[in-house]
Amino acid sequence: MDKHKTPESFVKQTSNEIRFKEKMIYLPGGEFLMGTDDQEGFPQDGEGPVRKEKVRPFYIDQHTVTNAEFAQFITETGYKTEAEQFGWSFVFYKFIDPKHKHKVQQVPGTPWWFALEGAFWYQPEGEGSTIDHRMDYPVIHVSWNDALAYCKWAGKRLPTEVEWEYAARGGLEQKRYAWGDELTPNGEHYCNIWQGDFPRENTEEDGYIGTAPVTAFPPNGYGLYQVAGNVWEWCIDDWSTNHSVTKTKHKSESKVMRGGSYLCHKSYCNRYRVAARTSNTADSSTGNIGFRCVTDVVE
Repeated sequence: MDKHKTPESFVKQTSNEIRFKEKMIYLPGGEFLMGTDDQEGFPQDGEGPVRKEKVRPFYIDQHTVTNAEFAQFITETGYKTEAEQFGWSFVFYKFIDPKHKHKVQQVPGTPWWFALEGAFWYQPEGEGSTIDHRMDYPVIHVSWNDALAYCKWAGKRLPTEVEWEYAARGGLEQKRYAWGDELTPNGEHYCNIWQGDFPRENTEEDGYIGTAPVTAFPPNGYGLYQVAGNVWEWCIDDWSTNHSVTKTKHKSESKVMRGGSYLCHKSYCNRYRVAARTSNTADSSTGNIGFRCVTDVVE
């Protein structure tokens, strides 16, 4: 989207300066147990073994970057996302308007994903869709490279995977979820994931079929919102399942993502567990990937 073509609604809603630091949480760092040996997990993803990790103090966004925040970035810089450059992004099949069927291509092996022409961050379900009433929702259809560009503009950076998990655990040790070991304690939903029969029926028991506002569910012990479900979150790290390999020796086109998304379900994904991880290429964008930022503590 060219700078001079930014919709007026975006400019109006983002004209006031966003006080970024006020929306960040200070974390003191320290040692924690990272990873899991949980039998419910995916060993092939390198979730284990459980290991001690050290983290330096840092600040982290309370929630993933919103459409309003990303719109301010676009307004001020004229940046064009990779999805816009490519002309398309991946959209879940239930969100595609039938009139766009001639603009889609199904993804082999994952029939619920379609490459949809015209699907970008500001029109997430393709031409005719809008984020006008979703400004407090997470920005989606952003690649790892897009996230880096935003971070540079905001004076921040993407979290390391170690920082992300330390923050997501919220001070709890080796719990399955960011809030404990029960998925729905007292019958309450603590994250936005799929309920029902994936991918055919979502009963929306948590109140949402797609993304939800970034503060829609209770925060974890550190005050961070939705570190489970809603959207996958990019980390700075190259993907590897061998945790003994140093970052200087390992390079990968794929980047780490954490947290799961609204499409995760125990029957196929089950990656809303706090130790779960996956990856995607740095130029990939979908309707369920977003990010949050961190900054260093100057000592």
